[in-house]
Order: sequence, then C-alpha cells, then structure tokens
Amino acid sequence: MTLAAARRTALAAQGFAAARPSGPPTRRAVMKVLESTRLLQLDSVSAVVRAHYAPVFSRIGAYDQSFLDEAAWSHSARRPRRLVEYWAHEAALIPVEDWSLMRWRMVDYRLGRWRGFREVFERNPMLADDVLSVVKEFGPSTAGEVERHLELDRPRAKDHWGWNHSDTKIVCEALFSAGELTVSKRVGFQRYYDLTSNVIPAEVLAHEPSESEAVLELVRRAARAHGIGTETDLRDYYRLKRSQTEPAIAELLASGELEQVSVQGWDKPAYLHAEARTPRRVTGSALLCPFDPLIFFRDRTERLFDFHYRIEIYTPEHKRVHGYYVFPFLLDGELVARVDLRAERSTGRLLVPGAFLEPGHDATRVAGELARALRDMADWLRLDTVEVGEKGDLAPQLRREIA
Repeated sequence: MTLAAARRTALAAQGFAAARPSGPPTRRAVMKVLESTRLLQLDSVSAVVRAHYAPVFSRIGAYDQSFLDEAAWSHSARRPRRLVEYWAHEAALIPVEDWSLMRWRMVDYRLGRWRGFREVFERNPMLADDVLSVVKEFGPSTAGEVERHLELDRPRAKDHWGWNHSDTKIVCEALFSAGELTVSKRVGFQRYYDLTSNVIPAEVLAHEPSESEAVLELVRRAARAHGIGTETDLRDYYRLKRSQTEPAIAELLASGELEQVSVQGWDKPAYLHAEARTPRRVTGSALLCPFDPLIFFRDRTERLFDFHYRIEIYTPEHKRVHGYYVFPFLLDGELVARVDLRAERSTGRLLVPGAFLEPGHDATRVAGELARALRDMADWLRLDTVEVGEKGDLAPQLRREIA
C-alpha cells in the first residue's frame, strides 16, 4: 500500500473524508463524530478552546458546544447521557456503553493510578469510605465540597512541582479511577463526582467482560478509528500494553476483520480494517488541536504525514520552536502548516503569534486557505478579529490574506 493511500485511509476513518453538514450541525452530526473517533481527549488547557470541543469542529465545522456538554454531563429521559469520562487515551470522553470495557483497568487502578495515591490511602485508611459516604448523602460534589463536608483543612505540600492536591482530591481521583465514582457533570470544567451507579446505566454496570474480551473490543475500536495502523498505533489509542494488543490483533486477523499489509516507508507491519475506506481524494481543510485523535500519537503523525510535531506547553518560552499551543493545518489530506493560536476573549481577538509553512507547499495557496479556516474558527468562538504576529515564515503572507 502506498503511503498516500494509507494516509487517505486514516483520514477517512477519522471522519475527514465525509461531506460536512450543509446547514448548522445537529446533535446527530456531533455524535456521528464519536462514531469515528470513539473518544475525545480532555485537557485543562484553554488557550483557544478546551481540547474535547476542537476535534468536532475540525470535522463538521461550527457547531453548538452545548450539544457535546449535554451528551457528556446531563441526563434526562428525553435525552439520555451518551458520553462518560474515564481514562481511555489519557482522560477522555467515551461512549457510555464503552465504560464496561475499562473494568480491568479499574481493577488495576483500585488504589489510584500512581504510587503517591497509595501513600494517601496508607496515611488515611478511612478517607475513601468517608468520601463515598459524603457523595452518597449530598449527591454530586466537587472535591472541595467533599472536603468541606468532612471539615478537613489539611495544608498542601509546597515543596515539589505539581498540582499539590489535597488528600481528599487525591482520594476522589483514585475512586474515579477505580470506577467507584464517576463524573456526573462539570461546571467551569470542575468535576462533580457522583456514585457510578447513579450515572452509568444498569445494563452497562451489569456487563463484566474479562480483560481479554474487553481488550479485543478496544483493539477492534482502535482499528476502526485508525482505518490502518501498526501494532503500536492500535496499542496507543487506549493506552494498552503490547502483551494485550498482540493476541487481540491475531484474533482479528484470524476472523478477517483485519488484514496485514505493508505500507511504503514503514518499517513495521500494518493492519487494515476490513471496512476501511480508501477514497481517491481527500479535500478540505481543518485546524487540528494538539490532542486531536488524528495526531495525538506523534510517531504515527510523523509516519503518516512526514510531520514532526511536539507540544511545547511545558517547554520554557525561550526554547520553544513554534509556540505554546500549536495547531497543525490539514489541507487536502496533507499537513501543510502550523499556527500558534490564542483566544483572547476579553478583547474578542483570535491571536496568531506564529505561522509556519511546511516544506514543499505553496505559501500563497496555504495562506489563503488558512486565513479562511482561522476566520471560521474565530466566528465559532465568537471572536471579532484575527490578528497575526511576526513569528514564522508564513506570517507575512497570512497577514496579507487576513487583511
């Protein structure tokens, strides 16, 4: 298989080859994105827009963000909850029905995800029971509210870098990781923890697949979301282990759901999903946030697009190459540029401190298409203007196009 064909296959699997809605996107259109991606990564950075909103915009254009909020953080008989939070590819929104596929991970995380969690449990052996009692009595609560109900006032350590969470917050997170608590809603992006039985439907709670059954389903989902990918690609999507993915891939090969192929330039076997589509062309443009499922595994991004990409949020400013929060720009199936973006809501401006052209692409065409994409994003975010800074070889041309 040629690299170009593999790239088109991957783009189609992620929803980039489908026609965008002709009118304002509906709730159905938003959920159709999840049929392709199966997850939306969550992240606290809001330099432009929260990470889970951006991939939907990249695929269907300007949509009402409340559609996604309702799907994830509200529930009614008329509109049941469709998404739930858990550790998939990092913290993510996943379809409610996929929650039970993570039970094996919840067992692994029964004392939290990190060693430090265990130290908190050893220090406060009754705190988990106390937290669960508070949530049971008072309903959905933030960690701060739980702490106030418990009348705790414990100083936080200041002697190391990090979040310096209180013990109560750590226990809430550990219980979330163990599946005993989940998130019923967010307000200002702050988690409200609730008993899992109050949020997850009974039929999903009753489903208890074995680890091997669950992993098989996760690899099946990852393969469909990739269209084509290596074992490391399939492994990374849900942060699995090689010892888990290899038997699952073998089973999917035996059943005919996957076909082993070689891709030009790849030094590892690739696996093509039986239902994957390879369109003759992929057209259109999209700005991709750093946590978009198409590009969040950087090795795959480099293999597919010859695009070296690293997020520089934690890099000291003077050492950053491209900027703080950089969006790759997809145009007609290729990553042709990248822009550092910032939404300055107080002044109604979408700021573009830096704009960089990838080698071998036409600056005039790329700048024109990128200008249109940036205006579309500004309109979606209800920002009045787009302002381009000085950094980057594409900045002068882009500034002219914006003007």
